[in-house]
Parts: sequence; structure tokens; C-alpha cells
Amino acid sequence: MPLLDNHIAVVTGAGSGIGRAIAAGYAKEGARVVLLDVNGEAAAAAAKEIRAAGGRAESFALDVTKRGDCVAMAKQVAAEVGPVTILVNNAGIARRNGMLGADDAVINDWEDIISINLTGVFNVTHAFLAPLRANRGRIVNIGSIQSFVHLRTPSSPAYTASKHGVLGFTKALAAELGKDGVRVNAIGPGFIETPLNERVRASNPDLVKVFMDHTPLGRPGKPEDIVGPAIFLASDLSAYVSGSIVMVDGGYRTI
Repeated sequence: MPLLDNHIAVVTGAGSGIGRAIAAGYAKEGARVVLLDVNGEAAAAAAKEIRAAGGRAESFALDVTKRGDCVAMAKQVAAEVGPVTILVNNAGIARRNGMLGADDAVINDWEDIISINLTGVFNVTHAFLAPLRANRGRIVNIGSIQSFVHLRTPSSPAYTASKHGVLGFTKALAAELGKDGVRVNAIGPGFIETPLNERVRASNPDLVKVFMDHTPLGRPGKPEDIVGPAIFLASDLSAYVSGSIVMVDGGYRTI
């Protein structure tokens, strides 16, 4: 039997990269997947691919920074799809600017990154909390190696703060929702090749080298490398796992 049969899974940031790969992986394991992305066309294309492969998928445009829209989306999904049992908070952005640049850039980075990477996780989780509690659901948040460390490369304090926040939110929510049978965990990706960092990879090979020099497996990750851990945390294979983070970083933190 597929590991996620009879589940309805919502994945944010599902139009590309890690979110798209997780949505496809969940569909292969039997879940009916709802793909949410600020780019509605990208989410629709990803959902179409899933359906073409025999899976079940719907897509909707959603900006996770807009709390009212998140609430409305939860109601729409409940009415048109059904009760959500799995939520993956994946939507996020990354900028590698420090604290000492122009004031406007520093402030914009902080406001944009925190609003998407951290407040967005809260907004979507809060909106879908009722069905998740009613159905002993599973929440998977996408953290980062920067949930623990500040990288050896120039890196935004806003991004680091946001991913520390995601891990803290994961632990706090796991403690609060455990009595309802809701499990809350996170995944900590390392350097994953996605459209989000494609431009940086092309223009800054020295940055890639720094990552690879500290990655024992010696290669960048692929979005597909996140799928197995995401399935594990959403399935009954992890029935006694909550408040944890599964690192998928090629061993980055060991060096």
C-alpha cells in the first residue's frame, strides 16, 4: 500500500524546486496533493505533471504573507478538496546580503525574508490548524542548515534568523499539538540546486566551492534528495517522531 494513501497534503512553494519535488513524491505515494505557490501558473504546471503521471493534484495561487488569503484558501481547500492531513511549509526566499549594506536594502531584506520564511509559516499553519488537529495531522516545515549555523560565506542575518525561527516554531508547535496527535517536524536542507539559487550558482562558483569543501558527500543536493525524508515525516513510518529536524545536508555540519 502507498505510504500516504487516503491523505490530503498541502505543499506551499510547490511551483518549483523542493516544493515541486515533494508534491510529486507525495502523489506517487498515494496522497491527493494541493500545490500552493505565489506563482499560480507554475503551481498549475506542476499539478498538471502530477496528473499526467497518474496522481491526484490541484493547484491554487497563494501569497503566504497575506494572512487573510491563507484563511480563505484553507476554507476553499476544505470545500473543494477535503480535510487536510499533511501540511508542508516550504515557501521561502534567500538573499545573501549582510547587515552593513545600504539601509534600504538591509531593511527590505529583513521585512521580505521574515514575512515569507517565518510569518508565512505561521500564517499557513494557523489557517489549516483545525483540520490538522481534527485528523491527527502531520506538519513538515522546511528549515535549513542555517537553523543551526551561520554559514562560512557572506550570508543574510535575516535568512539565518528566519530559519532559526522555523526550527523554534517547529519545536513549540510539536509540544503544544502533541496531545491532539499532531506531529510537527522539520527538514534541514543543505546546498540544494534549485531555481532559487540558480543565478548565484552560475555567477559565483567560489561560493559553490565553499559549500562543497564542507560537504563530505562532495556534491550539491537535488530537490529529489528532500523527497524521501519528507515522505518519512508525513507517513506512519515516523509515528513516534515529533519536534525533530532531519538534516539533509550531505554531512555539512560534520566539518
